[in-house]
Amino acid sequence: MRISARADYAVRAALQLAASQDDGPVKAEAIAEAQDIPHKFLEGILGDMRRGGLVLSQRGGNGGYRLARPAGTISIADIIRVVDGPLVSVRGVRPPDLSYTGPAEALLPLWIALRANVREILDGVSLADVASADLPADVSALAHTPGAWTNP
Repeated sequence: MRISARADYAVRAALQLAASQDDGPVKAEAIAEAQDIPHKFLEGILGDMRRGGLVLSQRGGNGGYRLARPAGTISIADIIRVVDGPLVSVRGVRPPDLSYTGPAEALLPLWIALRANVREILDGVSLADVASADLPADVSALAHTPGAWTNP
């Protein structure tokens, strides 16, 4: 699974908004600078997040962006789906729409299992969890398994 730059930037922008929840709207320029995200690219991402119901925008001198709902109710998966579409696809196709034959037949349940695990992790972690550096115990445990930080 690959996390696109677009998804990474979107999550980082949402985390910046979560950290600023009580300060009112945050300008895109401030988010871009704080997270080292190209401003023009961020504007498109924030537009997608607004259309997806994750952020609200306010025009004017005191305008900017803010989360549309509390950070604890927005999962990392919500953000990725809004900016990139399905969490797991194979050749651009969702796993349940695939079919294999012969020795490749067992690939389908493998892709479905992969999707289930990705969903379990990304749907189970909220912006508030990441912003507070308090990941769910099962996610922390996975991150601390032997070999998790090394590339085979």
